[in-house]
Amino acid sequence: MKKLLYFLVYSVLLTTFFSCSSGKKALEQGDYYSSTIQAIERLRKNTTHKKSREVLRQSYPLAKKYYLDRIAIQKTSSNPFKNVEIYNSYLKLNHLYDEIMRSPGALRVAPNPSNYTAEARQYRELAAQEYYDAGMHELNLNNRESAKRAYEHFASANQIVTGFKDVNARMNEALDIATLKVVVDQVPVPTVNYQLSVQFFQDQVDKFLFNYDENRYLRFFSPNDQSLQYADQILVVQFDDFTVGNTNNFKATKELTKDSVVVGSVTIREGVERDVYGTVRAEYTEYTKEVVSRGMVSMRILDARTEQVLLHEKFPGEFRWVSKWASFNGDERALTDEKLNYTKLEPVNPPPPQDLFVEFCKPIYSQMTQKIRAYYRNI
Repeated sequence: MKKLLYFLVYSVLLTTFFSCSSGKKALEQGDYYSSTIQAIERLRKNTTHKKSREVLRQSYPLAKKYYLDRIAIQKTSSNPFKNVEIYNSYLKLNHLYDEIMRSPGALRVAPNPSNYTAEARQYRELAAQEYYDAGMHELNLNNRESAKRAYEHFASANQIVTGFKDVNARMNEALDIATLKVVVDQVPVPTVNYQLSVQFFQDQVDKFLFNYDENRYLRFFSPNDQSLQYADQILVVQFDDFTVGNTNNFKATKELTKDSVVVGSVTIREGVERDVYGTVRAEYTEYTKEVVSRGMVSMRILDARTEQVLLHEKFPGEFRWVSKWASFNGDERALTDEKLNYTKLEPVNPPPPQDLFVEFCKPIYSQMTQKIRAYYRNI
């Protein structure tokens, strides 16, 4: 939601900037394309804006010359993506054409903008072919890194011409080679007392891993997944140790006093009384029941071929459930409001062991998923 909000704010600010700018600064910096676009946007708001008209009169011919010169240079170059460059230049020129045609104010300044639709169509297939050829070259190298590059090239070809040749099949082939395949092995816990809670934790881990989408070239598999032909790594998760429901009871007694409290009154003369101030006391006893549950989960990442340990981390987790109540003898006025409230409480029973198990697993899950994200972020 935050990312969406930032994007919307950024879009509004960008639109406001373009609508308020005449494009003069971009023109002075040699960015003829942006200068032209900004001038057109301003003329949509105000068809007679003098500065924008002058900017457009200068920037559009310069932008057109710039891209046509680039096209001429690329036609005779040895750049393996020269047709891509030419195609993109024609797209830029056609975008300027479309923007001018949709702005009455801009049309008054540039009544005959140039259209290069035919030229762009001519180089569209050639550009897709260049990406396709580059993809095939990388794919034939048959390693993960080259397969990643192959996938990106095929995706670019498909973006230019949807379904170009057999590009969809090639994308799938490249993605399969580029994808690091990790088998998830969650070691069973030899206990029946907390089986539901252990299963809940393991299900949460599986849900995170099997829906992981933060790296296109990474996929986690269960050990019995029939679609997996080979594995690159094995991720082993197991409980090293855990204890649930260790109970500690504490009792603390202290004498509390409070000065300057009205403890009575005295008659000075007939019809006149004065308050008498003194110190009040109370014996206050506070009881604390603490139930501690903790555990340790080990995570190892192994090379599936050599069984070499690539990463070994341990993640501790702890949950302390605390209940407090109190009693007192003496004058309650010696107690603070907080302590008086404790005297009104009764001892309560702790949550069931299953719930305590789930609670101490929460910090373990958080640590482990953060480590997995960091380890596989750029792999």
